[in-house]
Amino acid sequence: MNQFNKKEGYVKVLGFRLFYRAFVPSAPKGTLLCLHGGPGACHDYMLPLANLANSGYMVLFYDQLGCGRSEVPRNLALFTVERGVEELEALRRKMKLGRVHLLGSSYGGLLALTYALKYQKNLKSLITTGGLANVPLAIDEMNRLKSKLPRRVQKTMERYEQRGKYEHHEYEKATMIFYKRHLLRLKRWPPEQVYTMAHLSKLVYFTMNGPNEFTIIGNLRYFDITHKLHKIRVPTLVTGGKYDEVTPKVAKNIHDHIKGSEMVIFERSSHMAFWEEPTRYIEKVGAFLDKHNHR
Repeated sequence: MNQFNKKEGYVKVLGFRLFYRAFVPSAPKGTLLCLHGGPGACHDYMLPLANLANSGYMVLFYDQLGCGRSEVPRNLALFTVERGVEELEALRRKMKLGRVHLLGSSYGGLLALTYALKYQKNLKSLITTGGLANVPLAIDEMNRLKSKLPRRVQKTMERYEQRGKYEHHEYEKATMIFYKRHLLRLKRWPPEQVYTMAHLSKLVYFTMNGPNEFTIIGNLRYFDITHKLHKIRVPTLVTGGKYDEVTPKVAKNIHDHIKGSEMVIFERSSHMAFWEEPTRYIEKVGAFLDKHNHR
């Protein structure tokens, strides 16, 4: 097992201070840059990926604009995928990371794919986990999963959705039943996930996504880059869970459109295989990184 140091701090990117946390081996053989989801979450729920530092990779996380410990702007118009791409590129340049392996979770997967379409020359490889390229398809699939919930749960959701009362405790209790099936299938959620849920930026989440995971009414509502994915030529690994809220059908949509990409669906996982099947997940991603680190 490699020894590594943990570093954290702030870096000014495009006029705003962003928080980062890095796990740095004594002699890094490459950099894995990790993009959290939400949009509006923070990086904490992704911390199991820090174990890849034991394989010799510097693992770098950051909280995107308005998220977690990063600075919150007054201008909500800054919360877009396009600006997120430029923020990522500016951070890569500011921190002098060179060519990186880029991993995106959930919305972070969408951000990673969009970044690759513009800046793939800066990538050694690309990994999505519970990621998506076609938001309308993901919405359709989440509605299908929602229709399989117990009827009483569906009725509760419908009642409060019709009133627009998404923060009512009864509605939130109903959404948690969905989350326990399709977001994270652990009886007890780890502190990092609890922290992330408690510190979700509602400004970012409501602007880009909506009131919850399956009610997407923000500026992502019609986002779809499927028709552009064939332009991505870097080695790509598409991962997801059998019970994922961003379903295997959504993962396959990415896999089918990126020539030569690999796909792994974790049979005992939902949206966060790095928590649900951590050993196998780290092994699969570590092997993929090693395979393409020479590029």
